[in-house]
Amino acid sequence: MGILSFVAFTLLVAVVAYWSTRKTDETSSDGYFLGGRSLTAPVIAGSLLLTNLSTEQIVGLNGDAYRDGILVMAWETLAAIAIVITAVYLLPRYLKGGIATIPTFLETRFDKTTKAMTSGLFLTGYAVVLLPMVLFTGSKAISGMFNLSELFGVSEWAAVWICVWGIGIIGSIYAIFGGLKAVAVSDSINAVGLLIGGLLIPVFGLMAISEDGTLLTGLSQLISEHPEKFNAVGGPESSIPFETIFTGMMLVQLFYWGSNQQIIQRALGAKNLAEGQKGLAIAAFIKILGPIIVVLPGIIAYHKYGAGLHTSDVYPKLVADVLPDIWVGFFAAVLFGAILSSFNSALNSCVTLYGIDIYKQFINKDAGDKEVVRKGKGFGVVLAFFSMFIAPLLIYADSIFGYLQTVNGAYSVPILTILIIGLVTKKVPALAAKVGVVFAFSIYVLYIILANGFGLIDLHMLHMQAITCVLTILIMLVIGKLRPRSEDFVQNYTEQVDVVPWQYIKPVGLIICLVVLSTYFVFN
Repeated sequence: MGILSFVAFTLLVAVVAYWSTRKTDETSSDGYFLGGRSLTAPVIAGSLLLTNLSTEQIVGLNGDAYRDGILVMAWETLAAIAIVITAVYLLPRYLKGGIATIPTFLETRFDKTTKAMTSGLFLTGYAVVLLPMVLFTGSKAISGMFNLSELFGVSEWAAVWICVWGIGIIGSIYAIFGGLKAVAVSDSINAVGLLIGGLLIPVFGLMAISEDGTLLTGLSQLISEHPEKFNAVGGPESSIPFETIFTGMMLVQLFYWGSNQQIIQRALGAKNLAEGQKGLAIAAFIKILGPIIVVLPGIIAYHKYGAGLHTSDVYPKLVADVLPDIWVGFFAAVLFGAILSSFNSALNSCVTLYGIDIYKQFINKDAGDKEVVRKGKGFGVVLAFFSMFIAPLLIYADSIFGYLQTVNGAYSVPILTILIIGLVTKKVPALAAKVGVVFAFSIYVLYIILANGFGLIDLHMLHMQAITCVLTILIMLVIGKLRPRSEDFVQNYTEQVDVVPWQYIKPVGLIICLVVLSTYFVFN
């Protein structure tokens, strides 16, 4: 029954995605890479949330909450503030320039070499970190829910391999042959299912641990018996010390929601600025509720099983134990959709980055749209197979989400830093951007090696990301003072979309920020 409902819902999403995108001209760059610049607020919000809320979030963060408690909610709640900043400040500038990729903006602000360097960083980060991470955590979730190792009579390791290749191949078909609009439409459908299914896990979980089988009694027991798990202010030894919220945490959030190609590409495909800002605002509101789905189940699992589980096993085990059989197939289907979403979104962004920023720019400057799309698809196929080989090796990682955020800093800090300088200054030259990328990447990679490889540095990675960002900004400003541009940078309006802002974005954004801050007073 569970497998049948899983297959039925998955096929339904595929059919609807095909039907919705059949008239989109995907032989053009805008049609394939940006959905024809036709995305509306609900589609943008749904796609943003599902691209973000995949198994690296659900499995990874619940595993960390199992170990550290509610303090890991910072990864979710503070995202809402970053989304507001993106909507109010960054998106208007992106759409004004009519860009398809973040490196394209950096080319306009600096030069082609800066564009190539940042595109290379994005592609490397996605290939080595993000794509394998999504495949691995997704495979652990699906394999655990259906107990595939027992079903197929193979080892757990072999079951993960089977899932990795199954998810990878299906996700590649969506991303490479469907374009951004197919990805966005399927995301929107699955987002609704994931919100419903994701909320069911803590509901059934609380009922399962309750003495009288009721939701409120279960929650009361959880809070009274494990008060240490409900303190949002982490101490120095926790995975998120409170002071990191004011250093590297906001940098991570700003990069992810404001400049990560995988995420921001949805907003870049908006039909106009107002729709883009509405979509971001909807996503920000829903992110505030994120801890119910990606944190609370981990704490429930701690109460139910005690300490001792590997963090990547916590969520699949809880789902298999508390979710009624009739719901397993449906939830597995929407979780599968979330896995596909993050995988095919990142892969589609890689295809976009390679086709527009690498192939068109450096390999064949005279290539037409059809050839750029075709070469991008070919690159996507190679990248997909590469990530499928790497993914199963992540079984050796201790904290899945911690590993993701630590390694991400190697490309997120350099890109965010030069983007900040590019936006707030007019005189800093391209030389400063190139020096900044090399410096930030080198110093952070050296930190990873010394801190995690040799244990010679005892400094939280979020603090190091903040330090790296500040040092890089200072270096770029000094270069800008010594060797400024001959002319001030001025961004031209390409008139590809209407950039009149949504009139309520600032008051709505303020409300969102106040709600986020209030959560820290409640859980202090």
